[in-house]
Amino acid sequence: MSGRIRRALGELLHLEDTPHRIALAFGLGIWIAFSPLLGLHTLIALGIAFAFRLSRGAILIGCYVNNPWTLAPLFLAGTVVGCALLGVSTEGLATIDWDRHGLAFYTDLLAHLRPYLWPFVLGNTVLGVVFGLLSYFVLRRVLERRRPAGVEGAATD
Repeated sequence: MSGRIRRALGELLHLEDTPHRIALAFGLGIWIAFSPLLGLHTLIALGIAFAFRLSRGAILIGCYVNNPWTLAPLFLAGTVVGCALLGVSTEGLATIDWDRHGLAFYTDLLAHLRPYLWPFVLGNTVLGVVFGLLSYFVLRRVLERRRPAGVEGAATD
């Protein structure tokens, strides 16, 4: 396990809050990571954290599951799920001409991706909800098992 991941998990497991609230913040962060509102993830995460007084660290760690290395696989998976749910063929995704350059590339890309806008939005929203809920329950269970009974912040909601 890389040092960054190990440090992030260590931060998450040692926050001073209840397991429910830490897991809730992390799960919301995961949901935001799948949000189709690319470029606004950090603002959304911090806005929710401040509005509901949740752990900024936990929500940002979940939010940053989507990063430059995971962006394409996460969003492609969501788009494929959306296509399956809406009955849209994924064949058009393979016909993008990646050898074009400049304005011609972006014009071609937009023309090929336009039919996938709603599958992208729906699929990523669905995956965000599913993985957000799953991560909430898994992390809450881990936190409850790691904290001894009677320790400050170990109470469950």
